[in-house]
Amino acid sequence: MNSLPEVTIINLGLVDYKEAWDIQENYFRQAIDRKIAIRNGENLAPPSNYLILCEHPHVYTIGKSGNKENLLLSENEVASKEASFYKINRGGDITYHGPGQLVVYPILDLEQFFTDIHKYMRFLEEAVINTLLKFNIQSSRIDGMTGVWLDSDQPTARKICAMGVKSSRWVTMHGIGFNINTNLDFFSHIVPCGIDDKAVTSMQKELGRKIDIKEVEAIILEEFKSLFGFIVKEN
Repeated sequence: MNSLPEVTIINLGLVDYKEAWDIQENYFRQAIDRKIAIRNGENLAPPSNYLILCEHPHVYTIGKSGNKENLLLSENEVASKEASFYKINRGGDITYHGPGQLVVYPILDLEQFFTDIHKYMRFLEEAVINTLLKFNIQSSRIDGMTGVWLDSDQPTARKICAMGVKSSRWVTMHGIGFNINTNLDFFSHIVPCGIDDKAVTSMQKELGRKIDIKEVEAIILEEFKSLFGFIVKEN
């Protein structure tokens, strides 16, 4: 029997935000229900783990503790930009998702890995930091500001990856929004993550060329495997 946890990789491509959210919620609820059944004495295998990769059409999302005033557009203005808006059940404030941004949603039972949410968040950041290094982009963290930043100790500090997660009974959902070829103009309509004194960037902007998002996906998956120590379960 293999001692490493198994994780199923699901690539949804470009998918409506609500559709992806519903898929997450389904797997999340299945995992929690299974854990409750196991604790009630049922002889069941541990919950399944998933990494969902996708891109979304233009959408703004705000976490449960976020400030709606950080969306600088009216509902009509959001619609005029062919964007959507959702108040959702993750931590964090407002962010933007759109084509060219790689979104990764880990639905993991952390009791199969480690029971430490702080460590989990740092591993998400580390996967992005290590991926960027493969493209000769140096990045790091800023104390007290979740996510991945360039020039983190300079006035030119700019965020390249935002994060927001939810967990219950050590099961995770939501995740990261990693700017690859993202249209950064859409960030001008929000106060990203409630931070009004720092900019956002993308790999395309930093390198001056369009990036193959499939190449980034392959690299970041290897980083997740290395950090979390799992094997990929075939669909």
